[in-house]
Amino acid sequence: MTWIKSIKAIQVLDSRGLPTISCNVVLGSGVEASAMVPSGASTGAKEALELRDGGSPYLGKGVEKAVDNINNIISPLIVKLDPRDQKLIDQKLIDLDGTHDKSKLGANAILAVSLAVSHAAAIDKKIPLHKHFADIYKDITGSTLEPNLPMPMLNILNGGEHADNNIDIQEFMIIPKGAINFKEAMRWSSEIYWNLKSILKKEKLSTAVGDEGGFAPNLQNNEEAIKLILRAIEESNLIPGKDVFIALDCAASEFYKNKQYSLSGEGRSLGSEDFTDYLEKLVDTYPIISIEDGMDENDYEGWKILTKKIGHKCQLVGDDLFVTNKKIFKNGIDENLANSILIKFNQIGSITETIETIHLANKHNYKSIISHRSGETEDTTISDLAVGLGAGQIKTGAPCRSDRVAKYNRLLWIEEENEDLNLSK
Repeated sequence: MTWIKSIKAIQVLDSRGLPTISCNVVLGSGVEASAMVPSGASTGAKEALELRDGGSPYLGKGVEKAVDNINNIISPLIVKLDPRDQKLIDQKLIDLDGTHDKSKLGANAILAVSLAVSHAAAIDKKIPLHKHFADIYKDITGSTLEPNLPMPMLNILNGGEHADNNIDIQEFMIIPKGAINFKEAMRWSSEIYWNLKSILKKEKLSTAVGDEGGFAPNLQNNEEAIKLILRAIEESNLIPGKDVFIALDCAASEFYKNKQYSLSGEGRSLGSEDFTDYLEKLVDTYPIISIEDGMDENDYEGWKILTKKIGHKCQLVGDDLFVTNKKIFKNGIDENLANSILIKFNQIGSITETIETIHLANKHNYKSIISHRSGETEDTTISDLAVGLGAGQIKTGAPCRSDRVAKYNRLLWIEEENEDLNLSK
């Protein structure tokens, strides 16, 4: 029998220089594996709790309490268990914590163990991690999925909480839907990114990058950002609306104040219906096929208006709205809010719960997008998760910064080693 021999965690740093957790699992067979957890900047209010130390070290952002919880509380519970039984292990962690938001042990502590265990099990089974995730999905749900290579959504121009500039919308992404394979999708995206940098230089605009590698210039308004990206697509000898499309992450909760969407960069405030009209006009004018968090996470009436008006012609993604939480997501489905869900496993805190949420999306014809966080590491788990669960889309930043590029490079290797996998359209 395969069994867990030891678990050890330490505090490491993420892409913003802030502490996060690295967890190492050793099996009785001698197999050893580790994983690291990410951290978000613009976080939904209903996310599972990321346990931080407070006090003066690391300006209160340390995670030594969560690390101690792994080494002294979680470890004795998990040692001797079979790492291939992901559901059992995750449930023991959830029960041990006993809170609705994992605030006792910390979602970051629970997730670190959950991820490291999955890595160790895959190595012990002598299969790639993405195939192990497909096995876990079948074990948990009783269903099988068609693995595929996800269509990348690359954030190449940043605003909002991801940049220190005057753009209200947080992310402007490109989707290379016309590419024939993942390799071509990445080549196109990189060329667009380089050409965008050249355009910004010509316009004497900043080419400094935000947390996720996208450029962060000061612009007149949100539409100027879209127009710059369209120029970059065209200068790459590609056709907007045919080869490459645009996606937005409004992160609307960040500028929703007193029931108004305050577009400070444009000097105006809009109610829910007017903001929906604003977004609808953008969709009708430009090749925008996806909008994430187009309304505040608690503006359910706004979400209903948005879904009714443009849900038939645009992917509407709930991130802060659903926070990868099965119960919250089910309520949103019942209310017909959005038509897609962003999946961030640190919002919920375990692989099992993440898979259960994706399964719920599949049953109700909601699309799933596997996503990074703004505070990332070199860990590439989400690449394998996207492939193994056939999610079809992955959002993991610009083709810049090793913490982002590591995910794309992992997908390039998966494509190279699996000729039967197709790029999702």
